[in-house]
Amino acid sequence: MTVGNMQLQGREERRLALQDALDNAKDRHERNRLGQFATPPTLARAILKEAAVLLGESKSLRFLDPAIGTGAFYSALLDVFGQKRIDRAVGYEVDRHYGSPAKDLWAGTNIDLRLADFTQVAPSSSDRGQYDLLICNPPYVRHHHLSVDEKRRLSARVCRASGIELGGLAGLYCYFMGLAHEWLADGGLAGWLIPSEFMDVVYGAAIKRYLIEKVTLVRIHRFDQTDVQFADALVSSAIVWYRKQLPPAGHRVAFTYGGTLEQPLAKRMVAAAELHGTAKWTRPPTVAEGAEAGTARLSNFFTIKRGQVTGDNGFFVLTEEEIERRGLPPSVMRPLLPSPRHLPDEVATDQDGNPVLEKRLFLLDCRLPEEVVRQRYPALWRYLEEGKARGVAARYLCRGRNPWYAQERRLPTRFVCTYIGRMNKRRGKPFRFILNHSQATAANVYLLMYPHEAVARLLRDDPALVRQVWQALCDIPADALLSEGRVYGGGLHKIEPRELGNVPAPGLAEVLALKASDSARFLDEAPASGQMELLGVGEKP
Repeated sequence: MTVGNMQLQGREERRLALQDALDNAKDRHERNRLGQFATPPTLARAILKEAAVLLGESKSLRFLDPAIGTGAFYSALLDVFGQKRIDRAVGYEVDRHYGSPAKDLWAGTNIDLRLADFTQVAPSSSDRGQYDLLICNPPYVRHHHLSVDEKRRLSARVCRASGIELGGLAGLYCYFMGLAHEWLADGGLAGWLIPSEFMDVVYGAAIKRYLIEKVTLVRIHRFDQTDVQFADALVSSAIVWYRKQLPPAGHRVAFTYGGTLEQPLAKRMVAAAELHGTAKWTRPPTVAEGAEAGTARLSNFFTIKRGQVTGDNGFFVLTEEEIERRGLPPSVMRPLLPSPRHLPDEVATDQDGNPVLEKRLFLLDCRLPEEVVRQRYPALWRYLEEGKARGVAARYLCRGRNPWYAQERRLPTRFVCTYIGRMNKRRGKPFRFILNHSQATAANVYLLMYPHEAVARLLRDDPALVRQVWQALCDIPADALLSEGRVYGGGLHKIEPRELGNVPAPGLAEVLALKASDSARFLDEAPASGQMELLGVGEKP
């Protein structure tokens, strides 16, 4: 080992010790709020080795890290490229807690470590379009930690810098990507370590357009959702590589998944043209989305809604024992399904429409004016006054209701799907379809599936179809559900109503005997989104 390598190794050891000390000296919740998650050294080195492959044996390079922290990427840069090849290196760090010690650590090397907010700095003439290599792990700050004024400022700057128009739900890392555009040299290479959620969520559409229209997307590597790259952040990560140049005709993008950056478990080459209009990149598709437009999907059979949002479950959701103890009138109580861990796959009903479960819950839902409640139901009146004293009536959802204790209408339905979950080894999928025979509605941890009128008519004419429809739902392959949903760090899966509606359901069409001309007739009858009648258990069209 040369003297230079020994010095670099010693400095990297000091950097790691410094990183631990600085992290421990800062409140963990504060670091989470600011999105400060240090890049693991092995991953930093793997990313710089990949950069070396993509750059080839080029001349000396100019390096930029817009969120340098203690310098994990710069340390890896020196290790992989050697200091002689680095013509210029610049790093920005907004937090002096990390930046000042890092500046001292790297004194004597050629890094220009600037203690400033990258999003506040306009590139000078010596910075604009000057950097051959940009590597960054930007702060993962969620949108709700950004003020409205800050979002406006960032959005305006990003639009000027790169032409991207970001929505209000974008995280801070999206703004970093947009702002970096004017710092990169033409043909320059950028590598970003960012949350993989941009590949699926609505706010990520602007970033995806940028990647396929304004630059040449080279590769996206997505880590396995159970392989969380940051020990203190439950976020599934991706590495995005692109060059600042327009994509050539017929360009293909490498999508890799799992394993390591050097040895992924899977790889697929996808034509860049196929990514246009594709809502989800985590599949990735081999054909453009929409090519299977004739395939029956769940939205052809159901209107899908999120479950009941109460405004305060601790106040509005009560057990039978609590209702009896307080003397509350049964007429203002609606049965409510408990959380998925307390719910079997099939829910029986008693003669009153209540679910036959060990744990039975009820939702307070009253539309009578307060003066009427006070006269007719003194016990309920006292409970509502207790809610006011606890501040329930002043909560955001409650204060927009009239009266504040009236719930939105979510009718019961036979078919319910869990909204969030982890992969179940026995079922092989994270989501469950539940057959609900009761009159219980469900909270927002479920998705409620209301049959369209044509389906409801078939179910009324032949009640045996109910169980067959439910079985067809349960038989939907895990891949079909996972490809439409989204995944977070640690293997936590979610699926929204529109995503569930987009799940292919050819088996369901077969169960309902909707084939050939019958199928076409049924699909024609299915009401348009926003005009669908909600048909619950026992409801008539």
